[in-house]
Amino acid sequence: MRWRTSFIPTVKEDPSDAEVVSHRLLVRAGMIRQVSRGVYDILPLALRTLRKIEAIVREEMNRAGAQELLMPVTSPAELWQDSGRWNVYGKELLRFQDRHERDFCLAPTHEEVITDIVRRDVRSYRELPMNLYQIQTKFRDEVRPRFGLMRGREFIMKDAYSFHLDREDAEREYRNMYDTYRRIFTRCGLSFRAVEADSGAIGGSLSHEFQVLAESGEDALAACGACDYAANVQKAESRLPESEGGAGGAEPEVVPTPGLKTVQEVSEFLKVPPERFIKTMIYRKPSGGLLAVLVRGDHEVNETKLGNLLDTIAVEMADEDEVQQAVGAPPGFLGPMNLPLEVWADHAVEGMTDAVTGANQNDAHTVHVDQARDFTPARFADLRLVRAGDPCPRCDEGVIEEHRGIEVGHVFYLGRKYSEAMNATILDSEGHERVMEMGCYGIGVTRLMAAAIEQNNDADGIIWPLSIAPFAVELLPLNYKEDAIREVTDRIYDGLREAGREVLLDDRDERPGVKFKDADLVGIPLRVTIGARGLAKGNVELRWRKDGTTEDVPVDDAVARIGAALDDGRT
Repeated sequence: MRWRTSFIPTVKEDPSDAEVVSHRLLVRAGMIRQVSRGVYDILPLALRTLRKIEAIVREEMNRAGAQELLMPVTSPAELWQDSGRWNVYGKELLRFQDRHERDFCLAPTHEEVITDIVRRDVRSYRELPMNLYQIQTKFRDEVRPRFGLMRGREFIMKDAYSFHLDREDAEREYRNMYDTYRRIFTRCGLSFRAVEADSGAIGGSLSHEFQVLAESGEDALAACGACDYAANVQKAESRLPESEGGAGGAEPEVVPTPGLKTVQEVSEFLKVPPERFIKTMIYRKPSGGLLAVLVRGDHEVNETKLGNLLDTIAVEMADEDEVQQAVGAPPGFLGPMNLPLEVWADHAVEGMTDAVTGANQNDAHTVHVDQARDFTPARFADLRLVRAGDPCPRCDEGVIEEHRGIEVGHVFYLGRKYSEAMNATILDSEGHERVMEMGCYGIGVTRLMAAAIEQNNDADGIIWPLSIAPFAVELLPLNYKEDAIREVTDRIYDGLREAGREVLLDDRDERPGVKFKDADLVGIPLRVTIGARGLAKGNVELRWRKDGTTEDVPVDDAVARIGAALDDGRT
């Protein structure tokens, strides 16, 4: 392809609304343009990359035995009412009525539609297992769309759904999809981790996220440096080092702490380290009423874990008026002793001695608190966020390290969450009706493209992995109007195209500096510079975008040498 006749509208200035690297570079490199908040035009260069990602996804999904279909963007309300999600999903579900005043939505995900397809046409266990997938546009009405393609409202997604006779076969397919995703992201040239994850609004009891590692990632990850354990911090398990605690034995004593609410403030005032404190946090129960949650003073409540135990998607802290009315003291001075509320405590609180808590009265705390002696929670559970330096919960040698990641894929074991609600049944080998088991597997295609840039960039622009780059090679003649330069450039261009190589020829009448800047911005893996000085020696220059190394090669060998460089993956 020739640049002069292509639509590549690069710009020099960063967009004013860009908060992350991928958004900034995709706009500057002429790859996307905003239509409305969270909705973007995908321009030709970016579309070439998206099609390559889709091709890799299709090849690996087909290899794994899945079948592609295409479902509609719109879904009737009845299907979502069947599953129970019509009134639960929230405002992210964009709802509308047609001219007959029938309710529809723009589907953000397709569990309901695919379950309806299968329940209408699959009758016997002999037709299972079945894995159906699509690559299609989705819409989620995000309250704050941001970060360009990283968190848009409209996006391209690969979503797959599997159906099984029993859980054992569903877990077999889960492992199959897990392995398939590893191949997909490896082929896309990305550094990633598969991490244990919370299932969120989609549901299910087994879940892994595939996270592209990048400092700009929204998600916090916990990973062991010695074994394969990795999890989203919302899901990460907790194992504490042995705690010495205080001496214990002394009776509880209320001490004045005027105006000192935070653990850090009271710690400095009493000369007691934060790990000897017990924090009391008050949350609203989904069923009504309030719940006190205890964590150690140097720890934080993991609200995802708490929500799972309360069987709710999101938990809310009580406001100051609610706390004052229920306890008679404001937040910052609360403690578990004689608290008129149900109390849950993190495992780290169990057995604490000589601890400091709030006194349930204004401007006061209690010292010398022994958990076993002075209060008994209704339950102990894993309620805290893990942090760097914690012992690994799976091995004895490792400790937790923190990373940032961008979620690009998610696999779920759904079980019967949708099939039971929507009466998706089959007859087993004995003629008995059975509810089907399900799995769900998603990849954000547009998000993956953005994540690749977040992981592969420098101060000059994008550095595409070869497998998903819009073009493999860019030819950059310094003065295309000069006969000798044009003749060599065209010969190499034609030779590469005949060899099946994807090549972009910058044939614009622009200064070399402009071409070099655009080449680095767009990020094509291999650049071939053709100039008068090099041709005088019979050479052209090859430059690898990833590491900036260069090599002079003879003109007559250029096509073969370029092909060899691409084939050995040096870029």
